[in-house]
Amino acid sequence: MNPFALLFFAIISEVFGSTMLKLSNGFKRLLPSLGVVLGMGTAFYFLSLTLTKIPLSTAYAIWSGAGTALTAVLGILLFKEHVYMRKIVGLFLIIGGVVTLRLATGN
Repeated sequence: MNPFALLFFAIISEVFGSTMLKLSNGFKRLLPSLGVVLGMGTAFYFLSLTLTKIPLSTAYAIWSGAGTALTAVLGILLFKEHVYMRKIVGLFLIIGGVVTLRLATGN
């Protein structure tokens, strides 16, 4: 399978796990707490598969950057977090960095 497809699944799983972490209310709610374990476990599994083909520095930077950006967007959309200009600029910088790292891999 394409390593960037694996990385995509790792990112989506991590974002799911992070969202469930918010919904778990400090691990006081069972189903979201199970979602955290499932999401993060799946994320690390796919990330480990990714690392067989993509260098650690590139894969981890893309995984964490894209996960951070997507989680921030979901926080704004789902949890009505405040949007500030600095947050928007930061998200664009993260996305720009992820795109730059993707282009730097030459794949």
